[in-house]
Amino acid sequence: MTKTFKTLDDFLGTHFIYTYDNGWEYEWYAKNDHTVDYRIHGGMVAGRWVKDQEANIVMLTEGIYKVAWTEPTGTDVALDFLPNENKVNGTIFFPKWVQEHPEITVTFQNDHIDVMEAAREKYATYPKLVVPEFATITYAGDAGQNNDDVIAEAPYEGLPDDIRNGKYFDQNYHRLNK
Repeated sequence: MTKTFKTLDDFLGTHFIYTYDNGWEYEWYAKNDHTVDYRIHGGMVAGRWVKDQEANIVMLTEGIYKVAWTEPTGTDVALDFLPNENKVNGTIFFPKWVQEHPEITVTFQNDHIDVMEAAREKYATYPKLVVPEFATITYAGDAGQNNDDVIAEAPYEGLPDDIRNGKYFDQNYHRLNK
């Protein structure tokens, strides 16, 4: 993608894959001005995926965006995107229970929000595990806003490479193999 990001509208509808300096790989989609979808391909909660997460999405200055949200798990996330420089700076604030029982979260969150909320109440939330990291954007695609094909299935081995290699979406940014 050779697009230059200047406005918030340039950012909305963009699908990213990025790898944190610690090796964790994430896939993230700015679905619209208040919602994000994502899949986690590496790290302590690899295999987790989420659709329609409410988020605060703003442009800080031309081409620089801040996105922040709180998950039903109690995890807080703050991401700064600098797509013109292929950079992300993220800080994830994992509750103690997620650090101790990450396997509970490794699922399609939308179908298990009651499980996340129950675990949040049952286990300790403090002290939080704070993970501040820089990441490199390895893919950016113009999926358009509100495209439910972008994050529509569980992560699998090799999925990010399938996307980067043009084997996952057609020219209209719809999944090839449904």
